[in-house]
Amino acid sequence: MEIKKAISTLSKNDKTLQRIIKNGSKCNLKRHNRYYHSLLNAIIGQQLSMRAAHAIAKRFYEFFEGNPVPIDVIKTPHEKLRALGLSNAKVKYVKDLAEKIESKQLKLAGLKNKTNDEIISELTKVKGIGLWSAHMFLMFTLARLDILPVGDLGIKKAIMLNYGLKKLPDEKKIRLIAKKNNWHPYESVASWYLWGSID
Repeated sequence: MEIKKAISTLSKNDKTLQRIIKNGSKCNLKRHNRYYHSLLNAIIGQQLSMRAAHAIAKRFYEFFEGNPVPIDVIKTPHEKLRALGLSNAKVKYVKDLAEKIESKQLKLAGLKNKTNDEIISELTKVKGIGLWSAHMFLMFTLARLDILPVGDLGIKKAIMLNYGLKKLPDEKKIRLIAKKNNWHPYESVASWYLWGSID
């Protein structure tokens, strides 16, 4: 219902998005509760092509018989995780995530009751989870509709191409365009369609 409202609001407020929405498929942002797996996937997928990320994630999940849990990741030797295709840094990141969950420094269960800023502040305590990964979690795991992923290269590219800019916009320019075209409180849906426009 909310997505429907978002689509009609964005179409009304922004002629460029109206065109993109008309030509795109329906936005399917849906909440799910596989929080740990989402964060693992975000770490594994950083700075990799979709194909490479998918291949490494597949090996990782198969190694843990489809269901990695923090304690098992902690117990797995560094070299073993390296052999699955994770870089040295990413092995440290997945271990740090697992350790913070095991020690209750990061409580995944209560995340959905927190504000966007509180969630970002919680998640970015984990090594290897920055603002971008936190934004992806808010959008694709919690289905928060008001996230503007200002650091995402795809969003920058889509805005440049669709809004006739000469170069990739910086954060300030992205926020300006969002404000001018009244995307709030549906920035995630606007972003979803912008990504689709360059696929």
